[in-house]
Amino acid sequence: MLKNFDLSLYFITDSTGLSEEEFLSKVEGALSGGATIIQLREKDKSTREYLDIATKVHEITKKYGIPLIIDDRIDVAMAMGAEGVHLGQSDMPISLAREILGGQMIIGATAKTVEAALKAYKEGADYLGVGAIFPTTTKVKTILTSTDTLRNICSAVPIKVCAIGGLNKDNIDVLRNIPISGVCAVSAIMKSADTRLAAREFREKIKNTLGI
Repeated sequence: MLKNFDLSLYFITDSTGLSEEEFLSKVEGALSGGATIIQLREKDKSTREYLDIATKVHEITKKYGIPLIIDDRIDVAMAMGAEGVHLGQSDMPISLAREILGGQMIIGATAKTVEAALKAYKEGADYLGVGAIFPTTTKVKTILTSTDTLRNICSAVPIKVCAIGGLNKDNIDVLRNIPISGVCAVSAIMKSADTRLAAREFREKIKNTLGI
């Protein structure tokens, strides 16, 4: 099992307003720039469309040896052979997903409270995404999570924890001295004209500021 996966720069995609060619180019740029893991997030695509783009993204991620995590859709992840799946609060229960997927696939979970984090860990999650730390433009409803809650979650569970929500290279100082394993980035990379440069600069800032 991929238990040694690196979450330090957790890149989450957003294909809104992009052609497939532009999207794949931005993805490759981010991976070549230093993203350590990628989550493909497509809320509005049909199953067939999701499978198609996931397969194309996987061709790129395999080239860089970076795990591909599929957001929400266990069926898509299984069908195209992704390395993992990320499940939110309203998705399939983690325990059931683990039962279906077995021990080989990475399962990530969203948690906003210590209670939710403990439940996800006990049900078989390999890592947690915790936030939103700051307001975000990628989701209409944003429930903010304090850095104190983030710190408490890190203390409560033995699995990796990623901070998510409106984070960029200019505001991650708020995460200093919190024992997270990584920082999630959506807009900070996707909205950049040069995703390679954006990922490289963000990765360097994470390393220098947070030591991960």
